[in-house]
Amino acid sequence: MRKLLLLMFVLGITTIQAQSAKSLLDEVSKKVKSYDNIVLNFKYSLNNPAENVSQETRGDVTLQGNKYLLSIMGTERMYDGKKIYVIVPEDEEINISSQDEEDDTSITPSKMLTFYEEGYSYKMDAIQDLNGRKIQFIKLTPIDSKSDLKEILLGIDNQTKHIYKMIQKLNNGTSVTFTVNSFKTNQPISKTLFVFDESKYENYYINRLD
Repeated sequence: MRKLLLLMFVLGITTIQAQSAKSLLDEVSKKVKSYDNIVLNFKYSLNNPAENVSQETRGDVTLQGNKYLLSIMGTERMYDGKKIYVIVPEDEEINISSQDEEDDTSITPSKMLTFYEEGYSYKMDAIQDLNGRKIQFIKLTPIDSKSDLKEILLGIDNQTKHIYKMIQKLNNGTSVTFTVNSFKTNQPISKTLFVFDESKYENYYINRLD
């Protein structure tokens, strides 16, 4: 009887945590979708102890609906809603391909603020003070048991209800961390920001992958 009561208590706590986490994630999602556009500046870091790999860089991304323009490590990646354009100025090369919007196996820039809506179980995790902010972390676990992803820790600013940090932990020990340095919304952006103009790249090799 005592074990049964303990089990019921644990299950009750787990259910409450999941409901609280879902409520917070729903609030974040609703707020993100209310903006016309979002402009992020972020820090990206990767750590793989097994391969002795550790790297850190910065980037920025403009998001509008499912369209995006990402700049990182000297490369631009643009999605216009149909095609992905990867522009590499150093090599004077452009790769053009399609993106499967139904593919839930990867977190693309257009999904980076809403990816958690499907495919994960979740529960409340720790609250941390980071750079003067109260950050509530939520632990996301992939429902797919075959996923290479072990878990994601999603840090949400308690005041703004914006995502501040995302830590992806893979089964092989690799961890990838995104930290948002600035989060701007409803910015004046050009109507042609997500339009690929081939005439600007006369000397580039254009590789059409499909």
